[in-house]
Amino acid sequence: MNVLNTLLNSILNLVFPEKCLFCGLPGADLCIACISNLPEAKRESADWIFPLYDYRHPPIKQALALFKYKGKKNLAGIFAEVLYDRILEELSELSVMKNFTNVILIPIPLSRKRYRERGYNQAELICKELIKINNLRHGVDTKNKFNLENNILIKPKETEHQARISNRSERLKNIVGSFAVENINISLVKGKNIILIDDITTTSATLTEAKKILKKAGARKVIAFTVAH
Repeated sequence: MNVLNTLLNSILNLVFPEKCLFCGLPGADLCIACISNLPEAKRESADWIFPLYDYRHPPIKQALALFKYKGKKNLAGIFAEVLYDRILEELSELSVMKNFTNVILIPIPLSRKRYRERGYNQAELICKELIKINNLRHGVDTKNKFNLENNILIKPKETEHQARISNRSERLKNIVGSFAVENINISLVKGKNIILIDDITTTSATLTEAKKILKKAGARKVIAFTVAH
């Protein structure tokens, strides 16, 4: 089915070439020039969470909806490009001040049911693109090396979509207990520096719960980056 979807998307792109949502130039749903000029996230978030853009800005909201629900997986590479530079900016200070090196990237996981419905995890796609970018820029440089671990943090509990819950306290209740680290993977987490990756944060409930579980499993330090807030 995924092969057929890829082939169909390729045919559609030939018939209806992709255009940037902002400037309308052909080539991609978002061009790097336009996405680099998007309004930054203004709403407050926890000091360990680093969102890039303001989700209330209509074009970024539309782009993320296409990426998350409409199979526009190529957007992962574009989001990863801008996220990568922000990650390096933060790591330049953290690596010196807090010994935050040899980083593990962990995407916020989907439940099995949600994964089957969507066919992919958008956060995992971004992580894979971040690894590609890092390898191209730094190769085997261990100081700046990222490792992807997409099966350490799992979501065994099915929950209501966080976006459908407007009340903050209800969001917190909804997500509690939904993540886990299996005993067999605890050794992969213990003492490690971890960057969580997700597409959107709203109340930070999801990221906070994920961090709690990883810290309980022995993670040294956990921070998070998202495309929008």
